[in-house]
Amino acid sequence: MTLAAAARRRMRGAAAPATPFRLVAVLLVAVVLGSCSALVGSPPAPTPQDFAGIAAALDDQGIRVDSPVSGDAGCSDSNMIQTAIGFDVSGQGVTTPIHARIYIFGDHDAYTRRRSDVDVCAGAWATDPVNLEFIDASPYVLVLQGPIPDTFKAALTRGLQEAAGNGD
Repeated sequence: MTLAAAARRRMRGAAAPATPFRLVAVLLVAVVLGSCSALVGSPPAPTPQDFAGIAAALDDQGIRVDSPVSGDAGCSDSNMIQTAIGFDVSGQGVTTPIHARIYIFGDHDAYTRRRSDVDVCAGAWATDPVNLEFIDASPYVLVLQGPIPDTFKAALTRGLQEAAGNGD
């Protein structure tokens, strides 16, 4: 077919003859568009972070984390020692670091089973039990000796919730 004949066919609405290149291109476009449908579903919920992820989430909220010590439960309960990390926090208007302890449980079920143990353990180290601050975001419990400013507590809460993901 001459170039002129092909142009006349196109002008009359007739499709150009299929070539191997055109068939491959159409198939490639179909595969690419079809695979995009896999991205339409919602992504899985994030799982809880390790301590480094918790510290990063707190940092995102303007909270500085310093001097972490693994096993710093503040009490002698060996099961609580395994879950605890002590560290200092400051930021959001708090200039003098406050010692905090986080109890990290493996999942929501363990958090539910062991939550009351946190209260007992924190009671052992609290200097003023009435003003203890507890921030729960399953599977974590963060405990600080208070009182603390509301903005500081709100930032800690947001960071902990971010790090907790789906809590399981």
